Amino acid sequence: MSVAPIMAENSKDNPRILIVGNAGQLGRELEKFFSGFGSIVGVDRESVDLADAAQTRELVRRAAPDVIFNAAAYTAVDRAESERDLACAINEGAPRVLAEEALRRNALFVHYSTDYIFDGAKTSPWIESDAPGPLNVYGASKLAGEQAVESIGGRFLIFRTSWVYGPHGKNFLLTMLRLAGERDRLSIVDDQVGAPTTSVELARATHAIVTGILAGRFGAPQDWAGLYHMTCDGAVSWFGFAQAIFARAAGLLAVQSPVLTAIATKDYPTPAARPLYSVLSNAKLKDRFGVQLASWEAALDETLQALRATK
Repeated sequence: MSVAPIMAENSKDNPRILIVGNAGQLGRELEKFFSGFGSIVGVDRESVDLADAAQTRELVRRAAPDVIFNAAAYTAVDRAESERDLACAINEGAPRVLAEEALRRNALFVHYSTDYIFDGAKTSPWIESDAPGPLNVYGASKLAGEQAVESIGGRFLIFRTSWVYGPHGKNFLLTMLRLAGERDRLSIVDDQVGAPTTSVELARATHAIVTGILAGRFGAPQDWAGLYHMTCDGAVSWFGFAQAIFARAAGLLAVQSPVLTAIATKDYPTPAARPLYSVLSNAKLKDRFGVQLASWEAALDETLQALRATK
């Protein structure tokens, strides 16, 4: 692990920023949005073993940050069913250590969670106070991480999001575009409904909120610290999302759409169960910070335009 101490003066105008998981799809966008705002140290799984509490603690103490972003997580939903200890170490243990170290330094800690902490039994958007009921190990480990951060307190934000994708990494969009060149037909689940959310929109909203907090625009920590839902606006099934991807990619990326077939979850068994309805209400986020993410359709267009620009 190579993390050099940052010598910048500790101030709201030039904060020391630690991005954990900077090589992931969200971490990359956070680095872009906060570039030039402060002094950034980014670490990925090659630099630190987040399952090792001592390594994680040492990371924070060497970086001496004013702001910590935890954009890292164990996200292999199906594999987590057989790797419970590892999933919990990364999704619960690491956030706990990061929150403890943030509290020790009076640093702002920003942590990201998931819609999979809910059981999907509702038919209207979930709000932050709804009772959780994860259906799988991944969701349970992320819920435990939320609870650990909340129990430690301090200057913290937890942003629950859903169906994250972007122009980098491994995600549904890039998988669909790859499969379009490999298969003539695809069967896509049509009875799981959520809000596809881009890493760019997450980073953009996070930037607006964090810079506002550091500038004192949102008051004292007791006025803003807590849990918020943060997703793109709207809702769609995986099948509907796939349809939208191929409809837009045909013109922008010259991608030929496979024949799509809608199937039910029961027809595509996986080791981990998924919630059927996991749309999150963003009302609290908008009311408190005045921030609203773009619609999932607009965000998809932006992402495809970014992919086109790289070709």
